[in-house]
Amino acid sequence: MASASGRFGISFLILFMTLLVSSGRGQLSSSFYSETCPILPVTVSLVTRTALFLDPSLGASMLRLFFHDCFVNGCDGSVLLDDDGNFVGEKNAGPNANSLRGFEVVDTIKAAVEIECPQTVSCADILALAARESVALLGGPSWALGLGRRDSTTASLSGANSDLPSPASSIPQLVSAFAAKGLSARDMTALSGAHTVGQARCVNFRDHVNGDANIDASFAEQRRRSCPASGGDGNLAPLDEQTAGTFDNAYFQNLLEFRGLLHSDQVLYSNGTQESSLVQLYASDPSAFEADFAAAMVKMSNLSPLTGNSGEIRMNCRSVN
Repeated sequence: MASASGRFGISFLILFMTLLVSSGRGQLSSSFYSETCPILPVTVSLVTRTALFLDPSLGASMLRLFFHDCFVNGCDGSVLLDDDGNFVGEKNAGPNANSLRGFEVVDTIKAAVEIECPQTVSCADILALAARESVALLGGPSWALGLGRRDSTTASLSGANSDLPSPASSIPQLVSAFAAKGLSARDMTALSGAHTVGQARCVNFRDHVNGDANIDASFAEQRRRSCPASGGDGNLAPLDEQTAGTFDNAYFQNLLEFRGLLHSDQVLYSNGTQESSLVQLYASDPSAFEADFAAAMVKMSNLSPLTGNSGEIRMNCRSVN
């Protein structure tokens, strides 16, 4: 029989090798910065809270910015990059131009973190943390978030134009777009619930309120006042007419009444599909929605991160080193 010290030695060796293998694989860890930048959580919280206090609409913008980052070559901070001599960035892609916001929040967090932890924390991780903090501040759930992403050294305009779902998407198109990222139809429906906060531009819902049949007539008429068949492209309307500034399940309740703002919203509730059943579930059970949303966010936040020696830790989130 092995001695107690021998058993301890073997156990320690097994633990050490497990950690070594995990590190070698570049796995994300919630404690990644616990020693190298312990002020990170407090800094993210303070800056994000201040930003949302001054402009509550930034909460939805931070969540959308993270989604648009992860859906194009993974959660690598590429959406934050400005154009440079080597590539055209993603900011002016069709789904992003004149609509993405929150870059200044990331910049402010990065500047504060660089003072205490220079060239340690990636912009990709800062965006992931700020998005989670924003949802919590708006009344939504939190989720386990692995850290240790590194920043991309390029961006993909073509990827942003092709991979991000269109507001005119059908159910098959939505399912296909999310499946391409390893996300299920259930994940897609839950993540669509992010539209319980934020606003959309007229150009993205004009066709729905002016031509679709699967929309409440009075709701369509109301929205056409600021979004006619032509003109007013930049006019805004809340994605959730009930509680536009609160992260809750009212978005799904709206869909049951055919009062979804986007075509891609309302198609989730049609023809007895799996998505329709989930819409009914989430509309009646906010806990079910929050649990599925948090689980889907964990999966999305793990999309193709750069780790180990891949990528870099940017000094400025808007440009490569």
